[in-house]
Amino acid sequence: MLLALLAATGIAILELVREQTGTPGFFVGLGLALLPVPLLMAAFRWLGRAAPAPWPQLLFCFGWGACTAALIAILANSFATEWIAAATADPSDADQLGSVAIAPVVEESAKAAALLLVFVFRRRQFTGPADGFVVAGFTATGFAFTENILYLGNAFDEDLAKGTGMLNSVTAATFFVRIVVSPFAHPLFTVLTGLGFGAAAVSAGRGRRIGLPLLGLALAMGLHALWNSSSRLGEYGFYVVYGCVMVPLFGLLLWLAVRIRRRRLRAVAGELAVYAAAGWLGPAEVPALASMPARSLARTLARRSGGRAAGRAVALYEADAAALALLRNRARRGGPGHEPDFAGRERELLDRLWLRRATAGPALARAAAMEELLPPWFDPLPRPALAPEAVLTGMPSPRRASDAKRVGAKRVGVRKDGVRRGDAGFDSDSGSDSDSDSGYGSGSGAGLRRSGPWRSATPAGPPSSRPCVLPGGDGVR
Repeated sequence: MLLALLAATGIAILELVREQTGTPGFFVGLGLALLPVPLLMAAFRWLGRAAPAPWPQLLFCFGWGACTAALIAILANSFATEWIAAATADPSDADQLGSVAIAPVVEESAKAAALLLVFVFRRRQFTGPADGFVVAGFTATGFAFTENILYLGNAFDEDLAKGTGMLNSVTAATFFVRIVVSPFAHPLFTVLTGLGFGAAAVSAGRGRRIGLPLLGLALAMGLHALWNSSSRLGEYGFYVVYGCVMVPLFGLLLWLAVRIRRRRLRAVAGELAVYAAAGWLGPAEVPALASMPARSLARTLARRSGGRAAGRAVALYEADAAALALLRNRARRGGPGHEPDFAGRERELLDRLWLRRATAGPALARAAAMEELLPPWFDPLPRPALAPEAVLTGMPSPRRASDAKRVGAKRVGVRKDGVRRGDAGFDSDSGSDSDSDSGYGSGSGAGLRRSGPWRSATPAGPPSSRPCVLPGGDGVR
C-alpha cells in the first residue's frame, strides 16, 4: 500500500516538476540536486551505525520526503497562495505570507508523517533520539532533493531564456545558496521533529509520548518560518539569520549527534558485558561490538575468509547484538512496563545471534586484538568458565554440549512469557531446551573449538531458554 503510494506520488511529482521547469531545466536541476544527497545520507547513516536501521526503512523515508511530502507541499502551497492572493488582491503579500506562514506548516507536517508512520508501525526500530535523528534526516534529505530540482530547474530555464552567462547566472547563485551554503537547512528543521519522536520513544508517560513530538514539530515549523523570512528582514537579514541562528544550531545538533552516538556505544558495551558473563558472547567480542572501527574490521576479515556471505553474517550479528544491548538498556531503565515484550524479543535476538555465532565470533575477537582493544596477554578465542555474575543477573545459562545435536530440528514460537512452544526437550527445572540458540556450551567450561584465526569456530552447544531477570527488576521478564 505504502509502496504503491510512493510510486504514484513519485510519478506525479516528477511530471509536475518537469512541467514547471521544462525538460532541459529538469535534467540540469536533477543532476545538480543529486550532488549533496550521498553526503547527507552518509552523515545520517554514520550517526545510526551503532544500531543501524534497515535500509528499506531509510529508503522509504527518503522516498516519502522526495515524493509524497514534496507533492503535498507543492499542491498545498500553490492552493494556499492562490487563495490568499484572491482574498487580498495582492500577489506579493500572498507570496510572502505563503512562504512564511503556510509553507513551514505544510512542509514540516508532510515530512513528519513519515516519522509518525515509522514510530507507529516500526516501533522496534525507533528506540531513541538517534533513530529520530536518522529517520528525520533521510526524510528531509529526500524533500530537499526534490525542492532543489524545482529551484535549480527554474533558475536554469530563466537563464536559458535570457541567455545569461554561467558565472553570472541565476543557476550559479541558486546552486551556491542551496547546495553549497545551506544543504543542511531542511534536515536541520526536521531533525527537531525527529528528536521529539525519539524522546517520546523512551518516555513512559502517555502525555509525553504525544506532547514531545508536537513540541519538536512546532520548533521545526518556527525555525523554518524564520529561515524563509530571512530574505525579507532587510539587506543583511539572510546573513544574520544564517550566522546567528542556523550555523550555531547546526553546530549544537552536530555535537548532540556525536554525544548520542557515543552514549549508544557505551550502552552496548555495558549491556553486552552482562551477556558475556552469562556465556552468550566471548569476552573479546564485547569491546569489538562497542567499537565502530573494530566492527568494520571484523566484516572485512570475514569477507576475506568466507566471502560476501560471511561479511553479511557478521554485519547482521553486529546489528542484532546492538539491538539486544539497547533493548536490555531500555528495559532496565524503564522498568517492567516499558518493555512488556522484553522476554520474547530478547529470545528472538539471542536465537539470531546463535545462528551466526560461529562465523562472527572469531572475526570480532580477531578485530578486537588487531585494534588493540584487549590486553597484550589476552587470548581472544578461548571462552572462560561461566562467571558467577550470570547467576546474579538472571541471564540464560549455558547448556549441555550433547544437546547441540538437536539444534535446528524444528522452529518454535515464543510465548509472551519468553518460554518457547512446541519443544519436547524443554525442562523447566534444568533450564534447557532442545533447539534454543546460543554461542556456547555447558557451564563446565567447554566453549569454542579453535579452527585457525581466519576460520569459523565451532560452538559447543546452545543455552537454555530460562527467562531473564533484569538487574534491579522485580521478577522474571
